[in-house]
Amino acid sequence: MSEGRRIGLAITGASGAVYALRLLELLLAQDLELHLVVSSAARVVLREELDLQLPPQPEQLATFLRAQTQQEGGELHAYAQEDWFSPLASGSHAPEALVICPCSGGSLAAIAQGVSNNLIERAADVMLKEGKKLILVPRETPLSAIHLENMLKLARLGVSILPASPGFYHRPQGIDDLVDFVVARILDQLGLDRNIGPRWGLEKA
Repeated sequence: MSEGRRIGLAITGASGAVYALRLLELLLAQDLELHLVVSSAARVVLREELDLQLPPQPEQLATFLRAQTQQEGGELHAYAQEDWFSPLASGSHAPEALVICPCSGGSLAAIAQGVSNNLIERAADVMLKEGKKLILVPRETPLSAIHLENMLKLARLGVSILPASPGFYHRPQGIDDLVDFVVARILDQLGLDRNIGPRWGLEKA
């Protein structure tokens, strides 16, 4: 249980919507306060990859995603990507950590340059200026020199760059195992309990 903790989750338009949905499910299961924003491009990807047609209004979105994840616990607050009154937009009320999963190359570039043209970019900027935890989960391949330079710049600022690159040492039996491998690493970075996926060496201890 993680009652009292406040986490931000942003979903952008990179491929890998399944990572975001699984992460959302497990965060809500932690019984924490979750602040969510979904970009317009992410809505397209969710529709194309998971056949999810997200409702336009934030209140409807929160209800819809609770039904999809079948999670009743915690608090879920959803915001439009132009909602500058969201707690995500201000250092005075920002969550303790923000995960952008998946993180598109465009969002990565905007964050690296300090651009704040939407709530997701502003939320990341707040994390940087306040010295709080920022986790980016890029899902792109191959990576250009621009991508790599942006990642290096942010890593030097303390940002956790966590590519959606599942391992295979646990002998995954299907796509769900591969997804859980990455999501488990995100939960580790957040310092949250996770009961998915093996830890290296424990099965042989």
